[in-house]
Amino acid sequence: MVQIGHEIEARYELEIEKMGADNDHIHLLCSFHPKYSIGEMVRKYKSITARELFKSHPEIKRDLWGGEFWSDGYYAATVGEKGNWKQVEKYIKEQGKKPEDINLRLFTL
Repeated sequence: MVQIGHEIEARYELEIEKMGADNDHIHLLCSFHPKYSIGEMVRKYKSITARELFKSHPEIKRDLWGGEFWSDGYYAATVGEKGNWKQVEKYIKEQGKKPEDINLRLFTL
C-alpha cells in the first residue's frame, strides 16, 4: 500500500509528509498543487487506494457491507506558514497503537 501512495504522489503532485493510522481511519499531512481542491484530492486518494487494495486483497471487498472501503466523510484542515507544522506531524505520528495492532497497518509509512 505504501507503493500505491508513492504512485499517487508522483501522478498528482502530492507530497505525503506524514501518515498515521488508527483502527478505523488514517491521518495524512500532505501538500499538493493548488490546481486540485482538497475534496478532489481526498476522492482521488480514497478511490485509488480502495481499488488497488481490492485488487490485491479481494477477500476484503466480500467482507464489507456494500463493498465500500472508505466512508464518504473526511476532515481537512490547513497549516499555514506560521502554523506549528512539527506539532501537527507529532500528532499524526502518535495516532493509534503499534503498527502490528492497527487494522490499517498497510497504510503506515
